Amino acid sequence: MPGQVPEKRDNTMRSFTKMFGAAAILAATVMVPVTTSSATPSETIPVHPMALRGRLNGLPTPAGEAGKPGGGAKTNGISYHGGPVMLGTVNAYIIWYGDWTGTAVRQTIVTDFLSTVSGSPYYNINTTYTNGGGGRVSNSVAYGGSAIDTTWNSNTSSLSDSDIQTITTNAINLGKLPKDANGVYFVLTAAGVSKTGFGTSYCGWHTHANIGGVDIKYSFVGDPTNVMSGCAAQTTSPNGDAPGDAMVSVIAHELEEAHTDPDLNAWYDTRGYENADKCAWTFGTTYSVNGALANVQLGTRNYYIQRNWVNASGGYCSMSY
Repeated sequence: MPGQVPEKRDNTMRSFTKMFGAAAILAATVMVPVTTSSATPSETIPVHPMALRGRLNGLPTPAGEAGKPGGGAKTNGISYHGGPVMLGTVNAYIIWYGDWTGTAVRQTIVTDFLSTVSGSPYYNINTTYTNGGGGRVSNSVAYGGSAIDTTWNSNTSSLSDSDIQTITTNAINLGKLPKDANGVYFVLTAAGVSKTGFGTSYCGWHTHANIGGVDIKYSFVGDPTNVMSGCAAQTTSPNGDAPGDAMVSVIAHELEEAHTDPDLNAWYDTRGYENADKCAWTFGTTYSVNGALANVQLGTRNYYIQRNWVNASGGYCSMSY
Protein backbone atom coordinates (compact mmCIF):
# COMPACT_ATOMS: atom_id res chain seq x y z
CA MET A 1 0.00 0.00 0.00
CA PRO A 2 1.51 3.38 -0.92
CA GLY A 3 2.43 5.63 1.98
CA GLN A 4 -0.07 8.34 2.84
CA VAL A 5 1.02 11.78 1.73
CA PRO A 6 -0.88 15.09 1.67
CA GLU A 7 -3.81 14.93 -0.69
CA LYS A 8 -4.27 17.36 -3.55
CA ARG A 9 -6.59 19.65 -1.61
CA ASP A 10 -6.60 22.95 0.22
CA ASN A 11 -5.74 22.84 3.91
CA THR A 12 -9.24 22.43 5.36
CA MET A 13 -10.89 20.22 7.94
CA ARG A 14 -12.39 18.27 5.06
CA SER A 15 -8.86 17.46 3.94
CA PHE A 16 -7.95 16.29 7.43
CA THR A 17 -10.96 14.03 7.83
CA LYS A 18 -10.51 12.50 4.41
CA MET A 19 -6.87 11.71 5.11
CA PHE A 20 -7.10 10.43 8.64
CA GLY A 21 -10.73 9.80 9.55
CA ALA A 22 -11.48 7.20 6.87
CA ALA A 23 -10.84 3.62 7.79
CA ALA A 24 -13.08 2.01 5.22
CA ILE A 25 -15.58 2.54 2.46
CA LEU A 26 -18.31 0.00 1.97
CA ALA A 27 -17.15 -3.57 2.02
CA ALA A 28 -13.75 -2.05 2.33
CA THR A 29 -11.91 0.22 0.01
CA VAL A 30 -9.15 2.47 1.32
CA MET A 31 -8.72 6.10 0.38
CA VAL A 32 -5.11 6.77 -0.55
CA PRO A 33 -4.35 10.51 -0.65
CA VAL A 34 -2.07 11.94 -3.33
CA THR A 35 0.26 14.89 -3.70
CA THR A 36 0.04 16.93 -6.89
CA SER A 37 1.56 20.04 -8.33
CA SER A 38 -1.75 21.82 -8.97
CA ALA A 39 -2.92 24.56 -6.64
CA THR A 40 -6.52 23.55 -7.27
CA PRO A 41 -7.85 20.84 -4.93
CA SER A 42 -9.42 17.76 -6.46
CA GLU A 43 -11.20 14.56 -5.56
CA THR A 44 -9.66 11.18 -6.30
CA ILE A 45 -10.86 7.62 -6.63
CA PRO A 46 -8.36 5.32 -4.87
CA VAL A 47 -6.79 2.21 -6.32
CA HIS A 48 -8.80 -0.99 -6.27
CA PRO A 49 -8.65 -2.90 -2.95
CA MET A 50 -7.15 -5.99 -4.59
CA ALA A 51 -4.00 -3.94 -5.11
CA LEU A 52 -3.67 -3.56 -1.35
CA ARG A 53 -2.84 -7.25 -0.85
CA GLY A 54 -5.23 -8.17 1.94
CA ARG A 55 -4.75 -5.21 4.22
CA LEU A 56 -8.49 -4.57 4.31
CA ASN A 57 -9.38 -7.53 6.53
CA GLY A 58 -11.33 -6.53 9.61
CA LEU A 59 -12.30 -3.04 8.48
CA PRO A 60 -15.81 -2.10 9.57
CA THR A 61 -18.67 -1.32 7.20
CA PRO A 62 -20.11 2.14 7.95
CA ALA A 63 -23.76 2.24 9.01
CA GLY A 64 -26.18 2.80 6.18
CA GLU A 65 -23.81 1.51 3.51
CA ALA A 66 -24.93 -2.09 3.36
CA GLY A 67 -26.64 -1.67 0.00
CA LYS A 68 -30.16 -1.61 1.43
CA PRO A 69 -32.44 1.40 2.04
CA GLY A 70 -31.84 2.77 5.51
CA GLY A 71 -29.10 0.36 6.52
CA GLY A 72 -29.78 1.30 10.14
CA ALA A 73 -28.66 4.91 9.60
CA LYS A 74 -30.75 7.83 10.95
CA THR A 75 -29.68 10.22 8.18
CA ASN A 76 -28.76 9.86 4.53
CA GLY A 77 -25.07 9.78 5.44
CA ILE A 78 -24.04 12.69 3.20
CA SER A 79 -24.46 16.44 3.72
CA TYR A 80 -24.84 19.59 1.64
CA HIS A 81 -22.21 22.28 2.24
CA GLY A 82 -23.62 25.20 0.26
CA GLY A 83 -21.73 24.97 -3.01
CA PRO A 84 -23.24 24.67 -6.49
CA VAL A 85 -24.34 21.48 -8.21
CA MET A 86 -24.62 21.07 -11.98
CA LEU A 87 -28.24 21.57 -13.05
CA GLY A 88 -29.79 20.69 -16.38
CA THR A 89 -28.03 18.58 -18.99
CA VAL A 90 -24.35 18.03 -18.29
CA ASN A 91 -22.19 17.74 -21.39
CA ALA A 92 -19.36 15.20 -21.26
CA TYR A 93 -16.33 15.85 -23.47
CA ILE A 94 -13.29 13.68 -24.11
CA ILE A 95 -9.73 14.79 -24.79
CA TRP A 96 -7.72 11.84 -26.10
CA TYR A 97 -4.12 12.30 -25.03
CA GLY A 98 -1.28 10.10 -26.21
CA ASP A 99 -1.03 7.41 -28.87
CA TRP A 100 -4.39 5.61 -29.14
CA THR A 101 -3.40 3.62 -32.23
CA GLY A 102 -5.04 0.19 -32.30
CA THR A 103 -7.53 0.98 -29.51
CA ALA A 104 -10.68 1.69 -31.53
CA VAL A 105 -12.72 -0.81 -29.51
CA ARG A 106 -11.55 0.75 -26.26
CA GLN A 107 -12.46 4.23 -27.42
CA THR A 108 -15.86 3.10 -28.63
CA ILE A 109 -16.65 1.43 -25.29
CA VAL A 110 -16.00 4.76 -23.57
CA THR A 111 -17.96 6.92 -26.02
CA ASP A 112 -20.85 4.45 -26.04
CA PHE A 113 -21.10 4.72 -22.27
CA LEU A 114 -21.21 8.53 -22.31
CA SER A 115 -23.80 8.37 -25.10
CA THR A 116 -26.17 5.99 -23.29
CA VAL A 117 -25.92 6.66 -19.54
CA SER A 118 -28.37 9.59 -19.70
CA GLY A 119 -31.88 8.76 -18.52
CA SER A 120 -30.85 5.41 -17.08
CA PRO A 121 -32.01 4.10 -13.69
CA TYR A 122 -28.31 4.09 -12.77
CA TYR A 123 -27.75 7.78 -13.37
CA ASN A 124 -31.12 8.61 -11.86
CA ILE A 125 -29.41 8.16 -8.47
CA ASN A 126 -27.96 11.65 -8.92
CA THR A 127 -31.47 13.15 -8.90
CA THR A 128 -31.50 12.58 -5.15
CA TYR A 129 -29.14 15.57 -4.84
CA THR A 130 -30.20 19.24 -4.88
CA ASN A 131 -28.74 22.71 -4.50
CA GLY A 132 -29.57 25.08 -1.65
CA GLY A 133 -32.73 26.27 -3.37
CA GLY A 134 -34.06 22.78 -3.98
CA GLY A 135 -32.98 22.66 -7.61
CA ARG A 136 -32.58 18.99 -8.41
CA VAL A 137 -29.65 17.43 -10.27
CA SER A 138 -30.94 15.98 -13.53
CA ASN A 139 -30.70 12.55 -15.05
CA SER A 140 -29.42 14.09 -18.25
CA VAL A 141 -25.95 13.67 -19.75
CA ALA A 142 -25.05 14.45 -23.35
CA TYR A 143 -21.87 13.27 -25.02
CA GLY A 144 -20.51 16.52 -26.43
CA GLY A 145 -17.78 15.08 -28.62
CA SER A 146 -14.03 14.64 -28.42
CA ALA A 147 -10.74 16.22 -29.37
CA ILE A 148 -7.33 14.74 -30.02
CA ASP A 149 -4.44 16.45 -28.28
CA THR A 150 -1.76 16.83 -30.94
CA THR A 151 0.98 18.06 -28.61
CA TRP A 152 1.89 14.53 -27.49
CA ASN A 153 5.42 13.30 -28.17
CA SER A 154 8.10 11.32 -26.37
CA ASN A 155 9.01 14.36 -24.27
CA THR A 156 5.53 14.72 -22.81
CA SER A 157 4.68 11.11 -22.06
CA SER A 158 4.91 11.70 -18.31
CA LEU A 159 2.35 14.14 -16.97
CA SER A 160 1.79 16.14 -13.81
CA ASP A 161 -1.53 17.39 -12.48
CA SER A 162 -0.93 20.87 -13.84
CA ASP A 163 -0.44 19.31 -17.28
CA ILE A 164 -4.03 18.00 -17.16
CA GLN A 165 -5.34 21.53 -16.72
CA THR A 166 -3.07 22.73 -19.54
CA ILE A 167 -4.35 19.99 -21.86
CA THR A 168 -7.93 20.98 -21.06
CA THR A 169 -7.18 24.67 -21.57
CA ASN A 170 -5.51 24.01 -24.92
CA ALA A 171 -8.47 22.02 -26.22
CA ILE A 172 -10.80 24.91 -25.36
CA ASN A 173 -8.56 27.79 -26.44
CA LEU A 174 -7.73 26.13 -29.76
CA GLY A 175 -11.42 25.73 -30.49
CA LYS A 176 -11.36 21.93 -30.47
CA LEU A 177 -14.04 21.85 -27.79
CA PRO A 178 -16.49 24.57 -26.66
CA LYS A 179 -15.99 26.56 -23.48
CA ASP A 180 -18.85 25.06 -21.49
CA ALA A 181 -19.60 25.88 -17.85
CA ASN A 182 -22.02 22.95 -17.79
CA GLY A 183 -19.53 20.49 -19.21
CA VAL A 184 -17.13 17.95 -17.73
CA TYR A 185 -13.93 17.50 -19.74
CA PHE A 186 -12.31 14.08 -19.42
CA VAL A 187 -8.60 13.96 -20.20
CA LEU A 188 -8.07 10.29 -21.06
CA THR A 189 -4.44 9.28 -21.38
CA ALA A 190 -3.27 6.35 -23.49
CA ALA A 191 -1.40 3.35 -22.08
CA GLY A 192 1.97 4.79 -23.09
CA VAL A 193 1.51 7.91 -20.98
CA SER A 194 2.48 7.89 -17.32
CA LYS A 195 0.91 10.15 -14.73
CA THR A 196 2.23 10.86 -11.25
CA GLY A 197 0.34 8.66 -8.78
CA PHE A 198 -1.80 6.89 -11.36
CA GLY A 199 -2.30 3.22 -10.55
CA THR A 200 -0.48 3.46 -7.23
CA SER A 201 -2.36 6.18 -5.35
CA TYR A 202 -5.45 6.79 -7.45
CA CYS A 203 -7.23 5.80 -10.66
CA GLY A 204 -8.82 9.11 -11.53
CA TRP A 205 -9.86 12.48 -10.18
CA HIS A 206 -11.99 15.52 -10.93
CA THR A 207 -11.55 19.19 -10.14
CA HIS A 208 -12.29 22.63 -11.58
CA ALA A 209 -10.47 25.78 -12.66
CA ASN A 210 -11.15 29.23 -14.06
CA ILE A 211 -10.34 28.94 -17.75
CA GLY A 212 -10.98 32.04 -19.80
CA GLY A 213 -13.33 33.46 -17.19
CA VAL A 214 -15.46 30.31 -16.99
CA ASP A 215 -15.60 27.74 -14.17
CA ILE A 216 -14.52 24.63 -16.08
CA LYS A 217 -14.91 21.15 -14.59
CA TYR A 218 -12.40 18.56 -15.76
CA SER A 219 -11.22 15.07 -14.87
CA PHE A 220 -8.24 12.81 -15.38
CA VAL A 221 -8.68 9.08 -16.12
CA GLY A 222 -5.80 6.98 -17.41
CA ASP A 223 -5.71 3.85 -19.53
CA PRO A 224 -5.05 1.12 -16.93
CA THR A 225 -3.37 -1.39 -19.28
CA ASN A 226 -0.15 -1.27 -17.26
CA VAL A 227 -1.82 -0.96 -13.83
CA MET A 228 -4.74 -3.37 -14.05
CA SER A 229 -4.23 -4.65 -10.49
CA GLY A 230 -4.76 -1.13 -9.17
CA CYS A 231 -7.43 0.30 -11.46
CA ALA A 232 -9.53 -2.61 -12.73
CA ALA A 233 -11.98 -4.78 -10.84
CA GLN A 234 -11.51 -7.68 -13.27
CA THR A 235 -9.14 -8.65 -16.08
CA THR A 236 -11.95 -10.06 -18.22
CA SER A 237 -14.38 -7.85 -20.08
CA PRO A 238 -18.05 -7.99 -21.08
CA ASN A 239 -17.13 -5.88 -24.13
CA GLY A 240 -13.94 -7.61 -25.22
CA ASP A 241 -11.52 -5.00 -23.87
CA ALA A 242 -10.73 -5.05 -20.15
CA PRO A 243 -8.88 -1.70 -19.99
CA GLY A 244 -11.77 0.01 -21.75
CA ASP A 245 -14.31 -1.39 -19.33
CA ALA A 246 -12.11 -0.42 -16.39
CA MET A 247 -11.90 3.16 -17.67
CA VAL A 248 -15.69 3.35 -17.94
CA SER A 249 -16.06 2.39 -14.28
CA VAL A 250 -13.76 5.23 -13.22
CA ILE A 251 -15.37 7.68 -15.66
CA ALA A 252 -18.80 6.87 -14.20
CA HIS A 253 -17.46 7.54 -10.71
CA GLU A 254 -15.93 10.90 -11.63
CA LEU A 255 -18.88 12.04 -13.75
CA GLU A 256 -21.46 11.56 -11.02
CA GLU A 257 -19.22 13.30 -8.47
CA ALA A 258 -18.54 16.24 -10.79
CA HIS A 259 -22.32 16.53 -11.25
CA THR A 260 -23.10 16.74 -7.51
CA ASP A 261 -19.89 18.37 -6.23
CA PRO A 262 -18.37 20.30 -9.16
CA ASP A 263 -16.48 22.89 -7.11
CA LEU A 264 -15.70 20.50 -4.22
CA ASN A 265 -17.90 22.41 -1.78
CA ALA A 266 -21.35 20.87 -2.21
CA TRP A 267 -22.09 17.21 -1.34
CA TYR A 268 -19.77 15.07 0.80
CA ASP A 269 -19.84 13.30 4.15
CA THR A 270 -18.03 13.83 7.45
CA ARG A 271 -14.99 11.96 6.10
CA GLY A 272 -14.83 14.08 2.95
CA TYR A 273 -16.24 11.33 0.72
CA GLU A 274 -18.40 12.38 -2.21
CA ASN A 275 -21.36 10.30 -3.37
CA ALA A 276 -19.42 7.84 -5.55
CA ASP A 277 -16.58 7.61 -3.01
CA LYS A 278 -19.01 6.11 -0.52
CA CYS A 279 -19.61 3.17 -2.86
CA ALA A 280 -16.19 2.93 -4.52
CA TRP A 281 -15.27 -0.52 -5.90
CA THR A 282 -18.59 -2.11 -4.96
CA PHE A 283 -20.86 -3.47 -7.67
CA GLY A 284 -24.00 -5.04 -6.22
CA THR A 285 -25.79 -7.79 -8.14
CA THR A 286 -23.84 -9.10 -11.12
CA TYR A 287 -24.38 -11.39 -14.09
CA SER A 288 -22.09 -13.02 -16.64
CA VAL A 289 -21.43 -11.74 -20.17
CA ASN A 290 -18.67 -13.13 -22.40
CA GLY A 291 -17.05 -14.82 -19.41
CA ALA A 292 -16.89 -11.57 -17.46
CA LEU A 293 -18.98 -9.88 -14.79
CA ALA A 294 -21.44 -7.12 -15.62
CA ASN A 295 -24.00 -5.26 -13.53
CA VAL A 296 -25.84 -2.89 -15.89
CA GLN A 297 -26.91 -2.69 -19.52
CA LEU A 298 -26.82 0.70 -21.24
CA GLY A 299 -27.80 0.72 -24.87
CA THR A 300 -26.51 -2.48 -26.44
CA ARG A 301 -23.54 -2.85 -24.08
CA ASN A 302 -23.16 -4.42 -20.66
CA TYR A 303 -20.85 -2.72 -18.18
CA TYR A 304 -19.28 -3.46 -14.81
CA ILE A 305 -19.35 -0.08 -13.09
CA GLN A 306 -19.22 1.05 -9.48
CA ARG A 307 -22.34 1.83 -7.52
CA ASN A 308 -23.40 5.30 -6.42
CA TRP A 309 -24.81 6.63 -3.15
CA VAL A 310 -28.57 7.25 -2.99
CA ASN A 311 -29.28 10.38 -0.97
CA ALA A 312 -32.66 9.13 0.27
CA SER A 313 -34.23 6.60 2.66
CA GLY A 314 -31.28 6.80 5.04
CA GLY A 315 -28.70 6.55 2.26
CA TYR A 316 -27.41 3.42 0.54
CA CYS A 317 -25.29 2.20 -2.35
CA SER A 318 -27.18 1.11 -5.42
CA MET A 319 -27.09 0.63 -9.18
CA SER A 320 -30.50 2.26 -9.70
CA TYR A 321 -33.07 4.61 -8.28
